[in-house]
Amino acid sequence: MIPDLEEWLKMLLAFVVSLLIAYLMTPPVKDFASRVGAIDVPKDERRVHDHPIPRMGGIAIFLGFVISLLLFVNMSTQVMGLLVGAVIIAVMGAVDDIVNLRPMVKLAFQLLAAIVAVRSGLVFDVISNPNVFAEETTIEIGFLSVPLTILWIVGCTNAMNLIDGLDGLAVGVAAISSTSMLIVSLLVAEPVVSVILAALTGACLGFMPYNMNPAKIFMGDVGSQLLGFVLATASIMGLFKMHAIFTFFVPMLSLALPLTDTIFAFCRRISHGQSPFHADRGHFHHRLLAMGLSQKQAVAVLYTISAVMGLLAVILAAETAGLRLICLVVIGLLLIAVWAFVFHKNPNLHLGHPDCQAAAPDRHEEK
Repeated sequence: MIPDLEEWLKMLLAFVVSLLIAYLMTPPVKDFASRVGAIDVPKDERRVHDHPIPRMGGIAIFLGFVISLLLFVNMSTQVMGLLVGAVIIAVMGAVDDIVNLRPMVKLAFQLLAAIVAVRSGLVFDVISNPNVFAEETTIEIGFLSVPLTILWIVGCTNAMNLIDGLDGLAVGVAAISSTSMLIVSLLVAEPVVSVILAALTGACLGFMPYNMNPAKIFMGDVGSQLLGFVLATASIMGLFKMHAIFTFFVPMLSLALPLTDTIFAFCRRISHGQSPFHADRGHFHHRLLAMGLSQKQAVAVLYTISAVMGLLAVILAAETAGLRLICLVVIGLLLIAVWAFVFHKNPNLHLGHPDCQAAAPDRHEEK
């Protein structure tokens, strides 16, 4: 079903307004961050940046996104749940950018935001059937729907947070993920979700000129966690509700890069008896830098991977069994390639190597 002219206009206006607000508000947000002490100071030679840079730039993304939604989206219960949860995440993230909250405190607020979203009706009750040849395309999950929904929201929130380690990386990956889900929402006629994702994409692109290498400002926790939360809840609002396509795999593919990086990071740390929030230099972007790539080259590689996964998500929404099978084969090959890259490509950064254990923390991991 093709969106009508009014829906296209709403999407376009939501995109443009959020982009302009995020772009115009970033300089004053940068000044505000400097005044309140939200500054990322490189404390040793292992930091990627070599001079103090203000963080908390995600406030500009938040303002562009929220104002655009208030102007162009009807305030249903689910949309209100998304907005209230986004406010909780943004406030917590802004405080963390100033005073460095403990991981458990941040997790508590993430759970609160997820519960608010769930209480508003943002819950998925089916997942995709991994058997591509089965007549039933989905599997009912019953009483697991609420805990799995909360896990999905909190997981995506942290995934986007943890991947924010290079200039422009997280905001670019979020923009690519949002765009791919926007295209899928258009294919399956989810107009409300389309406007939400258009607003989020616009806010990301409005902030990007200030965040690309060399960055003038970091988005901080207020930005990275907000992006993860909105992408997770928007997918539940639309993509998870569809029974005609692979309901679980579409958003999973769109967010594959940050989710995979986070899963590898948690497994790596737990396997060495460390806290999952223990900082290290084992992330994908760290490994690319260790292989000799510059920041811009590493970001370009990860953008490309994210774009490929987003394209697969769009193809997967085509409702053709053959295309689904092709997508699954490609996904499998990519996972094998990622595994080989993580564990074999650079022996100096193997999981047990001390460089992976004693390196300086990322900007948004445990301080």
